Amino acid sequence: MHTIDPQSWKQDLPAFREKTDEFYAGTLDKGAYKGFSGLYGSYAQKGGKASMLRLRMTAGRVTRDKLAFVAQAIRTYSVPRAHFTTCQSIQLHDLLPQALYPIMEQALDHGIVTMGGGGDFPRNTMCSPLSGVEAGEYFDVLPYAQAAGDYAMNFIKAEKMPRKLKICFSSSPANLPHATYRDLGFAARPDGTFDVYSAGGLGNNPRFGVKVAEGVDPNKVLYYIKAMWLTFRAHGNYENRGKARTRYMQDICGGPEGYARAYQEQLDAVLASGEDLDLHLSPAPVTKAGDGTSVAGPRVIQQKQPGLYAVAWHPIGGQPDLNTLCALSDALADMDGTEMRLAPDETAYIINLTGSEATKILALTADGAHTLFETSVSCIGGATCQVGMRDSQGLLNACVDAVRRAGIPDGALPQVHISGCPSSCGTHQTGVLGFRGSSRLVDGKPQAGFLLFVGGNAHQGQETMGREVGVLLEKDVPAYLIDLGRTVAASGQDFNTWFKANPKGPDQIAEKYL
Repeated sequence: MHTIDPQSWKQDLPAFREKTDEFYAGTLDKGAYKGFSGLYGSYAQKGGKASMLRLRMTAGRVTRDKLAFVAQAIRTYSVPRAHFTTCQSIQLHDLLPQALYPIMEQALDHGIVTMGGGGDFPRNTMCSPLSGVEAGEYFDVLPYAQAAGDYAMNFIKAEKMPRKLKICFSSSPANLPHATYRDLGFAARPDGTFDVYSAGGLGNNPRFGVKVAEGVDPNKVLYYIKAMWLTFRAHGNYENRGKARTRYMQDICGGPEGYARAYQEQLDAVLASGEDLDLHLSPAPVTKAGDGTSVAGPRVIQQKQPGLYAVAWHPIGGQPDLNTLCALSDALADMDGTEMRLAPDETAYIINLTGSEATKILALTADGAHTLFETSVSCIGGATCQVGMRDSQGLLNACVDAVRRAGIPDGALPQVHISGCPSSCGTHQTGVLGFRGSSRLVDGKPQAGFLLFVGGNAHQGQETMGREVGVLLEKDVPAYLIDLGRTVAASGQDFNTWFKANPKGPDQIAEKYL
C-alpha cells in the first residue's frame, strides 16, 4: 500500500487530547509530553502556556482548498501567529487546547496531516518550490515528491526510525531543498532521471550526503525510501538519541564508501523482495493559458508556460501577517488554477497567474520583503521554541530595522540564515552568512551572542558548509551588518561579486566585534 487515507489518523486523536489535557492540568511533565506530542506534529511552546501545530504541506504545495482551510482556522479560532518553515510546512502558534484539537482534526478533512510532524518520524517531504513551472528546470519532480510524501506516512509507526527522517526532491542544481545533504535526496538530472544522495544533514556534526545511486527512474523512488529505512534499522545508532540521525551511519559504516555499500545491500534486498513499489506517474501539464495581460517587477517570475507568472511573497522571518494570508486565500478563490508553494527559505510563491491576476497579488502581498537581505531566513526562535537558545526572530527584526534606518542599498547584503540553536532549523550552515545562537563571556559573565558562519553554499556541485568565525554579542550583530553593507556598497559591487573578490572580507569586518 503506497498511501494512507488521511481520515484514518482521526482514530489517534483521542489519545492526544487526553495527554494534552494532562499536560495543561499539570499532571504530565513537559519532558514526557514533548516525547509524546511530537508524533502528532505539536509541541508545547516555551513556558508551557500554549502550543504550536505543524501542518504538513507535502512538497510545499498549498492548494487553494488547503489555503482556504488555513484561513478559515485562523479566523474561526483567532489564531495569533503563523510561520512558514524551512521544511515547507505551516506552523500555527500560541494555540490553546480549544483551538488545537479541532484544527488538528478538521485539517484531515482537507488532506492536511499533522501526524509525524515532530519527533522521530518522517518529516514533511520537500521539493523545489517552482517545480513544474520554472523555466530551465531539468524536469517536474513534484509528482514524485508528493508520492514519496504519501508513502513515507507508512513509516510513522514503524520501529527504529531515525530522528527527523527528511526526504527531498530537487529539480535543478539550485538545490533549494538541499537534496545533496538531507537524509535522502533525489536530485534531478538533465536526462529525466535522479541521482540519489543519502545520510546527510545539518546541525551538530553536519555531513554532505553520500551519492548512492545515479540515473534512477523517477517511478522507482519508493524502493529507495524503503531501502533508507532498512539501512537505518541495520546500522543506525537508535539507542543513542544524540546520534540517532542517518548522517552518523557514515562513520558507523567506515566512511562514505562503506555507507554506500551498506545502502546498496538493503536496496538489493528490497528490489529482490518482489514487493511492488513502482509508481506510474507523469507530470500533469498546466492547462491554464495566459489572457494576453503581462506584468513585470522584482517579485515577478515568468513561468515556462507562456503568459503565466509566479509572484514571490516573503514575510519577514517567514511570519505572515494573518490578515494578508487570509486575504490572499480569498483572492485566489476566484483565480482558477492557482496555488501557493512554500520554499525552504520561507518564501511563498503564488503560481499560475495571468498578468492581471499577478498585478492584484503583488498589491495584496506588498507587506513582505523588499530587498534581498529582507528575505533572510530565521527559525521560530528561542522566545517560542522550548529548545531554542536565542531569539532568532527578534534578532532578524532588529537587523532589518537597523539596515533600513542605515539606508543600506539592496544587494549590498545577502540573504542571511539565522538559527536560535545548533539544530540549524534556520539552515545557518549553508548560508553565505549564517548566525547560530550562542553565548560569550564578558567580564566573566555569559552574555547572549550569535556564532557567525561565513561562506556556506547550497548550489549542487558547489556545496560548502560555512566556516565558524566567532561569537558576536547579540546587540552587536546589527552594527556588524551595517558595517558590512556599507563596505560592500562603497565598492560599487553587489555582495556576491564583492565576496568572490574578498572571501575573508566578512571575517575582517567582524574582528572588532569578536
